[in-house]
Amino acid sequence: MKSLQNLFDRIIQRVNINLRELNYDVTPYIENILPFEKLLKFYAFYGITPHHPLNFVFRQSNLAGSYFLGRCRVSNSILYKSDIRGDELKKEGQVVKYDRFDIKVSQDEAIHIEDSILVKTLVHNFSHDPESLEQFFISNTISAHYANIHGSPTDGSFLGPMATVDLTTMNDCVIGAFAYVQAGEISHLNIDPGTVWVRVPGVCNFLYHHPSERLSRYIFFAPNMQPQGLLMDFVEKHKAAFQKIFEVVNIVPTVEVPQNASVDRFAVVEPKTRIGENVLVAQRAYLQNCWLGKGANAQENCHIINSRLEGNNVTAHGAKIIEADMGENVFVGFNSFLHGRPGSRLTVGKECIVMPHTIIDIDAPLTVPAGHLAWGMINNQADLEANSISLANLSKVNSNFSQGNMVFEGSGAAFVEAFKARIHHILEANGAFYDGVNNKGHAQKNQNISFNTIQPYPEGDLEGVYPTILIQP
Repeated sequence: MKSLQNLFDRIIQRVNINLRELNYDVTPYIENILPFEKLLKFYAFYGITPHHPLNFVFRQSNLAGSYFLGRCRVSNSILYKSDIRGDELKKEGQVVKYDRFDIKVSQDEAIHIEDSILVKTLVHNFSHDPESLEQFFISNTISAHYANIHGSPTDGSFLGPMATVDLTTMNDCVIGAFAYVQAGEISHLNIDPGTVWVRVPGVCNFLYHHPSERLSRYIFFAPNMQPQGLLMDFVEKHKAAFQKIFEVVNIVPTVEVPQNASVDRFAVVEPKTRIGENVLVAQRAYLQNCWLGKGANAQENCHIINSRLEGNNVTAHGAKIIEADMGENVFVGFNSFLHGRPGSRLTVGKECIVMPHTIIDIDAPLTVPAGHLAWGMINNQADLEANSISLANLSKVNSNFSQGNMVFEGSGAAFVEAFKARIHHILEANGAFYDGVNNKGHAQKNQNISFNTIQPYPEGDLEGVYPTILIQP
């Protein structure tokens, strides 16, 4: 335990040094949210498939309850119930297009996590930084509950609970609770809680701020406190269902899964759920009484309850859909919370885009019309009108545009086309378009994964720390 405490203190110091110019001290935010007694309790586990390299190195770290897939390196770090998913890392010889350059990848990419504390955090995708094509690094960084680090090399930063940094290289930044940033490259910024910022330099810029007084009802994070609010309560309510699947070796399937679909061994799927063809359900997803049509997916930390997804739906990492009906080709962004009621269902029309970190929580029936973009905080029809626009009208914007708390600059057409291209890529990568021969994706490649567990020293000064472990073919 002594070595684990020393490691914890050392990481906090390193992060604080990196954030000194922001005059930010992470100590009161992290000291009381990491349950040290549980760091000793949980095993870590890794997946083996013929489609992903078996190549892991763990050095003097704690990995309690964390999952690894693909090529990963972890050293001098604490990872508590985090998912490190390297199934989309770049391969040697692959050519990456950036601006006017065609850059050849010189070796297989790996996820490198060093001197960091990641609490219930998802790490996925690959580095989109042309300067670090072979290494997706996370160093001197602390992230709180249900944060997402998605394709974003990160150094010297702190992410609050349910924060997301996406396709962005980040240095010495603070990302507040429930904030989402996709901005290319950022440095020495303190992003307010509830900010939603999407920027393509020189092309377009989308910026929204959740009203702080309304957001605090859903997620609130302060020094010397655990994260609080309706979003945390919702996740805690379903936690017991996951404890069962992590304690049992052999899980008996509760629903029928087509041969071309994949439901992860560590997902919770309750009865009365229908899984369609080419569906992907990732680990730590929770499904209850729902219909997933052909090509739909439920990514890590998603909850889909009493809802119907018609097909080719993307439910991004951490999104929640409750008592809702989603048309075909609907995208629901990271950590969004779509909450209808049994007598007041939410309907989202086909080909809609629900921006990351959107909250739609209603007491009366509400419909988002087909082909619309929705964002922000929506509790009723008036909120929907202030926080949505048709994709056709947005595509006509060529300069400045504001609506409610949202400000947009640049080319609306470029923004819409970029989103559509990304949605198509996600569906393609997940195997939604598999025809029995071509276009295999995660739904087909992840059907047969072997899971192996590893555990730390059980007692003494090294209690809770894993020795140096190399796992290779």
